[in-house]
Amino acid sequence: MNSSGKKTNYLNASHTLSSWFLTVDHKRIAILYLITISIFFFIGGLFAALIRLELLTPAGDLFKSDEYNKLFTLHGIVMIFFFLIPSVPAVLGNFLIPIMIGAKDLAFPRINLLSWYIYVIGATLATLAIMVGGVDTGWTFYTPYSTVYSNGAVALTIVGAFITGFSSILTGLNFLVTIHKMRAPGMTWFRLPLFVWAHYATSLIMVLATPVLASALFLLFLERVFHIGIFNPALGGDPVLFQHLFWFYSHPAVYIMILPSMGVMSELFAAFSRKRIFGYEFVACSSLAIAILGFFVWGHHMFVSGQSMYAGMVFSVLSFLVAIPSAVKAFNWSATLYKGSISYETPMLYAFGFIGLFTIGGLTGLFLSTMAVDVHVHDTYFVVAHFHYIMVGGVLMGYLGGLHYWWPKITGRLYPEAWAKLSALLVFVGFNLTFFPQFLLGYMGMPRRYHMYPEEFQVLNVCSSLGASVLGIGYFLPLVYFLWSLKFGKESPANPWGAKGLEWEIQSPPTTHNFDEIPVVTEEAYAYAKEDGKHHG
Repeated sequence: MNSSGKKTNYLNASHTLSSWFLTVDHKRIAILYLITISIFFFIGGLFAALIRLELLTPAGDLFKSDEYNKLFTLHGIVMIFFFLIPSVPAVLGNFLIPIMIGAKDLAFPRINLLSWYIYVIGATLATLAIMVGGVDTGWTFYTPYSTVYSNGAVALTIVGAFITGFSSILTGLNFLVTIHKMRAPGMTWFRLPLFVWAHYATSLIMVLATPVLASALFLLFLERVFHIGIFNPALGGDPVLFQHLFWFYSHPAVYIMILPSMGVMSELFAAFSRKRIFGYEFVACSSLAIAILGFFVWGHHMFVSGQSMYAGMVFSVLSFLVAIPSAVKAFNWSATLYKGSISYETPMLYAFGFIGLFTIGGLTGLFLSTMAVDVHVHDTYFVVAHFHYIMVGGVLMGYLGGLHYWWPKITGRLYPEAWAKLSALLVFVGFNLTFFPQFLLGYMGMPRRYHMYPEEFQVLNVCSSLGASVLGIGYFLPLVYFLWSLKFGKESPANPWGAKGLEWEIQSPPTTHNFDEIPVVTEEAYAYAKEDGKHHG
């Protein structure tokens, strides 16, 4: 308590810089992640803008071939490893999971801080590659190009990605132990918010899959630096082995990115339709199903790598199966809206946008899971468009929707709703204008990773670059009004949305230890009264 009798919150408990860098408060660590992840998002976005500028014209008149190779490689590495994978778990998961389950912190607070330092060290090392020549292998580091022929700073980038993986493993381990051992009395498994279920499934993937990538990168480093014949066929190695190791992690990593955003969506649809999620138990179990099935589909990235037709058929069927639990979520969210008291605040706009983008991305994923189709559109812009609809469209819609939903809880301040709605509209329109033309380009045969192309592709590329400009404005606006709200925004009540959940029963922003007394949970998740036909905004 301070002299006025008001409880001290985690933001003003101490203003010294060292108190932030040595904190073990999960909420402060989430803020540290928010700042650093945002920095890397804008670095990756800068590379994307340069790529779209180059592709405005058919001739490669802005960058040379090797410079363009470095651009799209660094864009992919920064966005995937340092933004998309950690964004929702490290920021929203770190901040909310202990509060949602009625705990005062994560199980291992010091390890939580360590994971942030590991992330910063790894990400910084990888981005230093820009200053020492860049890296041009693509974000997949395919061999033998990455180990024999590339003249870029491959080893430094590999070390950075390798180190960052330990941050992911430690975060996943922390979440798993916290959810298992620190739930408040009465918080049974089927009273957990679906946001927590999604992070539980994600944490399983982090802990089980990330060591495989670490092993692959370590072997890649050994071959690159010491010329040990692991993947290089000239030295008796097998380059396809690297693809197996890489995609065994990197396809489940798709779900590390998208599952937490799906958890955000469940919270948003429940809060802004004033209803319990339809088929709550099925949606909860579908998160686990996605995590488990995700380990069995890596081979659909390798239809043209020389694996047998029979292996390809098996991976194709399994890839169709993993679409089922994702469809369960989409259908159950839609059913939740039926006869709900729907309110169209900014977070709900992002939720609707997520449904649209994820549906397009998911359906086109079925095209790529079909071996006969994939062979023809492999390494074209069709794959680029599909990937961005799932990863960037899905993850960022969830991330931004979650930030807007919990921003009043995180900061105790409200943002300008009109500007936020405009931003959501620009993101949705700009995203579709950027990436939908790329489906057409890929279908027409334009290969990815080329900075020169035939003139007949220019109109669609100009549309894509125009959309990227709109999208960039949509992404930049939240940075402006979120920062503005910290000083000028109205003070937020504890529960500005009239939502259910333990996080909405404590003050905004929360106190350092979240709860004065550990709460006792006596009702199911999303226990909105059936007669409550009015949204409390």
